[in-house]
Order: sequence, then C-alpha cells, then structure tokens
Amino acid sequence: MPSGFPFAVDFLSREWPLLLATCSMPRSQVNIAVLASAVRESDSLIRLAEQHRVLAQLAAALTGVPSAQMSSELLDAIRSRQRAQLLFSLTMTAELFRILEVLRKAEIETVVVKGPILSLRAYNDPTVRRYMDLDLLVRHADVCRGVENLIAAGYESSVPLQAVRHGQIPGEYFFRRPGTEIIFELHTERSFRYFPKPLPIANYLRQKVCLTLDGHPVPALSPENEFVLISIHGAKHFWERLIWISDVAAMVRNHPELDWNVIRRSAAEAGAERMVRVALLLAERSLGVPIPEEMKNEMQRDSACLRLVHQIERWLPYAGFAAPSILPRAFFRFAIRGNAIAGLGYLARLSLSTTEEDWSPESAAPRLRWAEILRRPFRLAKKYRRGP
Repeated sequence: MPSGFPFAVDFLSREWPLLLATCSMPRSQVNIAVLASAVRESDSLIRLAEQHRVLAQLAAALTGVPSAQMSSELLDAIRSRQRAQLLFSLTMTAELFRILEVLRKAEIETVVVKGPILSLRAYNDPTVRRYMDLDLLVRHADVCRGVENLIAAGYESSVPLQAVRHGQIPGEYFFRRPGTEIIFELHTERSFRYFPKPLPIANYLRQKVCLTLDGHPVPALSPENEFVLISIHGAKHFWERLIWISDVAAMVRNHPELDWNVIRRSAAEAGAERMVRVALLLAERSLGVPIPEEMKNEMQRDSACLRLVHQIERWLPYAGFAAPSILPRAFFRFAIRGNAIAGLGYLARLSLSTTEEDWSPESAAPRLRWAEILRRPFRLAKKYRRGP
C-alpha cells in the first residue's frame, strides 16, 4: 500500500463496489443494500467517499437502505459531514456573487465553470458536488485588469501583480479571501494549458448561457462546451476521482437534449476528441450510463480509448494515492491527444510550459525565462519519479 494510505486493506472488495453502486445511474437499491451490509470499516468508507468527493451521492443512496442493514453511527457521521459540505457550498455561492459583481463593475466578461454551476447543471442541485474552490474564465486581455480589481476588493493574489503585468502565465490566477477558507481561480485561454489547442475563448463567451443560482443570474458555458471542458479536466487529472466520472454520467443521463454534433465540433476545435470518448467510455464502464447512439461509431473506430480506460481503472479506486509515476504519466499525455504527432506536441508543450512553480524572482528577463523552460522537465521528473 502507498505510504499514508487512508483506506481499509480490503476496501477494493467492500467500500469501493458500494461507492460505484451509489454513483451508478440508475441506482439499484437492492444492490446497494447488499453491498452496504458487507462494509466493516465505516471510517474507511467515509474517507473513500470524501477523497472521491461523492459524499452526497453516498448519503442519498444509503437513505434508502433498511436500518437493520446499516449502522446508525455511519449514517449520522455521513449526515454530519454532508451538513458541513452544505454550509461550505452556501458560503462559496455567496462569495461567487461578490466576485461576479467585482468583475461586472470592472466590465470584464466572464463565465463560471465547474463548481456550483456544474452541480446545478448535472444534478439539478448546486450543493451535490463537493468542490474546494471557484473557477471563472476570462479573456487573457482582461486578466491584468481583473487581478487589479480583485486585489482592490480585498482578495489576496498568489501571483504577484508585477508578474501579471510582465505577461508571465501561471498555472492559474489564484486568489484567497483573507481570514477565510475561500479560494478561487481565474483562468484564461493562455493559462488553460491542458487544452490541447488554444481554448476558443471568443466562441465560449459568445455561446454562453445564463443559469439561475439561488435566485441570481450566473453566466455559464453552453452545456456542450461544458461537457468538453469537464472531459479535458478529467484527463488533466488522470481521472483519479470518481466525482469527475459521475459528472460526465450525470450530464449524459440527465440531459438527453445535449447536441452531440455540437459536442463533436467543440471537441475538434479544442483538440479533445479522444478525451471526450474516454470520458464517455469511463461513464459507461464504471457507472452504467450507455454511450449515446450518436457517438458509438466514433468509439468503435478508436480502439486506443479502451486501453486508456483500462489504465485509468487501475489507479481510479485509490483517489490519487496510487497515481501514475513519470513514465505512465507521459504515455497517458501522449496517447490521450489522439495521434502520434499531436501527442508529441502536446507532451512537449506540457513539459516545457513554465508555471509559477518554475519562476525565479528575476524571471521577467528573457534569458532567465529560457533557463526556467530548460529546468522544468527535470523538476517534473524529480517530482513524479515515484508518483505525485
């Protein structure tokens, strides 16, 4: 087992099958009741659900299990944690409205991605998804002004304003509200480096929609663009958590009106065709959601998808505690892009595009930027040589 492993020794045969059953669509309450009665380590089950960020799904599924087959202490512990998650979600939603107002007054166009908007869209409930921060997308041309206005509104930026003004591109523009656990990130078409091709920001903003969140209008991506984005996000993180597959499954099952021709075009525009296909295959194999008829021919033609999904299935249950080391990571990045030439380009760009972890105090100088680029592959190799 990896060092610091938080789950029971036999979690693969007890807690993990139960977690998959609770996220399946539709759920089988008979199967869930049988699996719940086999759980011996309640703490391990709760930790597993929290690490995979599907505590709300677990709580909802166990509500239908007869009390004789389920420990009341387990249910009480899950409900207590779910209440804490609900309060945190409400706090983050209120903060989101404040951030949007700051950007609105600065006349900066934005859309909210993932977080409460994805929860509302996928599960019809903004509190189901557990998320740690808020994510907003703005044009790169507006990011400097956005950072200035957010700092003026009292937020702390982890990226120095001087670096932003010099045009240095971090992994994300990260902010914190002092004295709280509230954090959020701005993203642009240039900081979203895991998009295989440059993020089509103009199209995303032109096609945006407005969703109502707690009575407030919130700008969001179109559902088709959001589907492509969450497929890329899952691939970025090697699909290490069940919540990301659950999001895909919920979007497919709960939104039969999704236009798969539009999704195909959006995926092609982003260079994410195979990422979308892998997402759909994971949702089918893990959670029982059938692949849409419109996508089956593409799935059958792309045999590499199944090999990638088999690879993901080996590390998925461990929620990041058995993540791939440097060579499997590199192969995954290469293969997920779709073909050899594109895969090599994608892997090279991710290996050489510096982030704030690579910066030195004088990194605005062109000569030092080149040194940072050359050092980055060695830093990544050291970081991931035995896994993250």
